[in-house]
Amino acid sequence: MLWASLVWSAALLLTAPAARAQTPVDLALVLAVDSSASVDESEFALQRDGLAQAFRDPEVIKAIESGPYKRIAVAVVEWAGHAEQIVDIPWTVVDGAAGSLTLADRIDGLQRQILTGATSIAGALTFAHSLLLSHPFEADRLVIDLSGDGRNNQGPPVETVRQGIVLQGVTINGLAIVNEHPTLNYYFEDRVIGGTAAFVEVANDYADYPRAIRRKLIREIRTMNISAPRRPDSGAPRPSDATELATLAAEPRRW
Repeated sequence: MLWASLVWSAALLLTAPAARAQTPVDLALVLAVDSSASVDESEFALQRDGLAQAFRDPEVIKAIESGPYKRIAVAVVEWAGHAEQIVDIPWTVVDGAAGSLTLADRIDGLQRQILTGATSIAGALTFAHSLLLSHPFEADRLVIDLSGDGRNNQGPPVETVRQGIVLQGVTINGLAIVNEHPTLNYYFEDRVIGGTAAFVEVANDYADYPRAIRRKLIREIRTMNISAPRRPDSGAPRPSDATELATLAAEPRRW
């Protein structure tokens, strides 16, 4: 296992681009949406609509505008089996309200492209990381935001993939949809997430996804100023960040 992790890490180092374009963004974020066989059409629609709704939310927009550059970069992908991933929306700059609303409209228009398949979280993370390796920005943080309703059942061990990706300074966050697997959030915590300030958000079912993804986006965008991997650790969060995180923690959650 250790040898496999080292080989994986070496491969990632060799494929990292030598330079980035000079457009600075506060965050480069890959949103990976579950499109496996366990997700029916109505459940996929709830994910799509929840994402669009989140980018129209005033608090999400406020979070984007609170960063030093007041813009983030977002890519949206679908994932299922180990070789079944596709980019729905390529890298897009979200620069405040106008950019966020434009992205929401694009998400609204998405049609599902992967109709069935296994659940390869390992494959999804590998694909998302390949997008981060080629993003055309200068980003303070690199984050994979993976939503799913099941455990990895195809491809290499998730832990091995996670370790290689996290070593590259990437944070992996998870949104566990626990309608079929009530303890999926613990699996995500143990085997999927990793990196600076990584966390798991829980959606009790697909109807709860819009609430969960809104909360998750606010948290991971707001956290960017206190957990950037390229900067020295500045200690405790600033009061504004601590207040925001405390507010989010106080929101009701149904486990």
